[in-house]
Amino acid sequence: MVWFKPQVFILGSVLAVTFTAWAYLFYQHRQMASQAMASLWMPPSESLTWRFIDFALVYFMWAAMMAAMMLPSAIPMILAFARVCRQQNKAPYYKTYLFTSAYLSIWLLFSSALTLLQWQMHGLAWLSPMMNNQNPILAAGILFLAGFYQFMPIKNACLTHCKTPMGFLLNEWQDGSVGAFKMGLKHGANCLGCCWAQMLIMFAVGVMNLLGMALITLLVIAEKTLPVESKLICKTVGAAFLAWGVVLLIV
Repeated sequence: MVWFKPQVFILGSVLAVTFTAWAYLFYQHRQMASQAMASLWMPPSESLTWRFIDFALVYFMWAAMMAAMMLPSAIPMILAFARVCRQQNKAPYYKTYLFTSAYLSIWLLFSSALTLLQWQMHGLAWLSPMMNNQNPILAAGILFLAGFYQFMPIKNACLTHCKTPMGFLLNEWQDGSVGAFKMGLKHGANCLGCCWAQMLIMFAVGVMNLLGMALITLLVIAEKTLPVESKLICKTVGAAFLAWGVVLLIV
């Protein structure tokens, strides 16, 4: 079983980061649910009153959320990368951490965009101080966007990439530390192309909605791992999002 130790250690490291991110989100949720509003930090309602600390706290929240939600779905690709490195005797620990860091950096960069979106939504009073959606039309619009995106060729192409780890490694392999980092960036970019619209749904269900986070995480994992054709998964999920949006407009 010696050959298996690098993958076990790498898997443990990824899971540790994932569980830490979920623990932080759970702690923040508990704080919001148990403390009086007067004692809580909340994002300012006026966009012009945001300070650096407000942007930093919102960014850190989104960064933790992206790590918690997206790292689990990347585990098959990360372990496949580590296995190839081990077979080639090419520093599986170091290069896999480079690959994973590059992958995660794409989602941390996307967290900056989500932070700016939240800043504007508070300024427009589309989100409450508790970060809940206050605009049903906005919520429906986000679901329509996510639903229509599921039917676009780019969604199917990115999902197909994410569902075939060994195919990606065979076609995109680059030697060296720089190559490992570039491969992580490319995988992260494809993963972002697959899932960015689904992440926006958090604005519709409430930014700190733990159930929403868990369900989207499970959806992303199911899309990438179920032995079902990518197009069928995309269209099924897209139809569900569109139907959900219609219900929000009617109710």
